[in-house]
Amino acid sequence: MKIERIEAIPVRIPLKAGLTTRTAHGVHATSDYAIIRVYTDEGVVGLGEATVAPRWTGETSSTCLSLIKELLAPALIGQNPLNITQLRQRMDRVVKLNPFTKAALEMAFWDIAGKVANQPICRMLGGPVRDTMRIKLVIGAFEKQEVTALAERFLAMGVTCIKVKTGIDPDEDIARVRRVREVAGPDIPITIDSNCGWNITTARQTLLRLAELNILLAEQPIPPNDPAAMASLRATSPMPIMADESVFSLTDAWTVCAAGAADILSVYPGKHGGISGTVEIANVAKAAGLACAIGSNLELGIGTAAMLHVAAALPTIDSERYPADLVGPIYHEADLLTEPLQLGPPAAKCPMGPGLGVSLDEQQLKKWRID
Repeated sequence: MKIERIEAIPVRIPLKAGLTTRTAHGVHATSDYAIIRVYTDEGVVGLGEATVAPRWTGETSSTCLSLIKELLAPALIGQNPLNITQLRQRMDRVVKLNPFTKAALEMAFWDIAGKVANQPICRMLGGPVRDTMRIKLVIGAFEKQEVTALAERFLAMGVTCIKVKTGIDPDEDIARVRRVREVAGPDIPITIDSNCGWNITTARQTLLRLAELNILLAEQPIPPNDPAAMASLRATSPMPIMADESVFSLTDAWTVCAAGAADILSVYPGKHGGISGTVEIANVAKAAGLACAIGSNLELGIGTAAMLHVAAALPTIDSERYPADLVGPIYHEADLLTEPLQLGPPAAKCPMGPGLGVSLDEQQLKKWRID
């Protein structure tokens, strides 16, 4: 089998009214992503999704399309799509970084492999170790009235964990989390995510002030690239620390684990250049005795399907203790799939058809493509 052609299609899909989000990185109201199709000479087509975000890795849908057309496709066409490790090496040789672009291609290779084997990807990763994955829904850094409405809406949907965006202003952050705790009551777990928004002094003080609200974990309280600072913060934190922006590459994971800078690693295929990279990082966490949790860049249907497969198959990804961000399609106006994923809440299920187990909806694609 050989790769004949690679198609990259830019799409623009807004978030649903009332479900846009605000973080320390800014406002997310519209998703400009890219859908990938990898065609083979045997008629098998693999699907991928690049949830590119310039504030994360400098990638945009335009750079994704250009990289594929000018560098990656020429290096991949004519190769066997089942040789995923070799294809990852080829991509890394022709362009550095750009994990979300590479992840879209790599998940398409896995989709092809699963279709050829007539098995879902989670079985090709060793088989599912769990049937469902608890999810959490996310409340942006909004004012009290909107925070209250979202918390009530999510609880009515059946969610059993809520993530609150912080990292903007400590007093406002604490008030926002306190309001969610008041609405949710004492038993619903709450996590916070500061998206690198605090410095270490502010983070240390604010986490101590939040201790009385019984926070399950604090995600990326301070900027990345200073594992010693994160380790110092972790030593005084009243709650576990989860590393997200600190862990993109395998080297990042090793550095964070070796420094004792986190209790949990946030993982997902887009951030790590694909499914294989996610498996590698989960294994580093396992060796270090740490748990992983599924993070998100608010993926659409294809990207979320890839996340579901790794979440189902990897024991280190503990969605029961640390509910997953398998929520992108819930927030968007469209998922681009012929059949929606089973995301709950309170828990998501992995699609068990061959490969990713999903099909692209051509009518939705026609509506939302922007080329």
